[in-house]
Amino acid sequence: MLRRRRSEEANIPTSSMADIAFLLLIFFLVATVIDVDTGIGLTLPEYIPPEEQKQIEVPKDRMAAILINENSEVLLDGKPISIFQIKNTLKPRIISKISLPKNKKLIVSIKTDRKTVYNAYIQALDQVKLAFFEVRDEYSNGKFGKKFKDLNPEQQKEVKQAVPIIISLAEPEVVTK
Repeated sequence: MLRRRRSEEANIPTSSMADIAFLLLIFFLVATVIDVDTGIGLTLPEYIPPEEQKQIEVPKDRMAAILINENSEVLLDGKPISIFQIKNTLKPRIISKISLPKNKKLIVSIKTDRKTVYNAYIQALDQVKLAFFEVRDEYSNGKFGKKFKDLNPEQQKEVKQAVPIIISLAEPEVVTK
């Protein structure tokens, strides 16, 4: 009688499967770029102890007070305004202060409520900075015939002195219930 031959079953070798998985894991860890949020680029003033601080009275014509409440409603100098109108409202005031000395330039104060939506605050801050940047571009175009970013460092310094960005980020008031 003839014996049937047993055919061997096909096997997939799994002994090195863990090694392959480990190598793939290492490859993806090394090859993946992790995006790190850099946050908002602000230059903060040096810390001055309270006993060394001086209170300076600032005239109202030098101040532009922006208040943002918890409903993202904006007041500019006590008058309601849309966030996207801030830039066009501030530009003429910034331009009017260009020829004055540095201690007479426009100061923009942004104050929020503790419950203000962060997005509204960032949009308002962007509008204020955009107003200053556009005035700098217009000033450098008039004086040097180039945009601010195309100027050499000396010219940029001169434009920054003529149109300094002075933004005061006021601390929100404590909300009590």
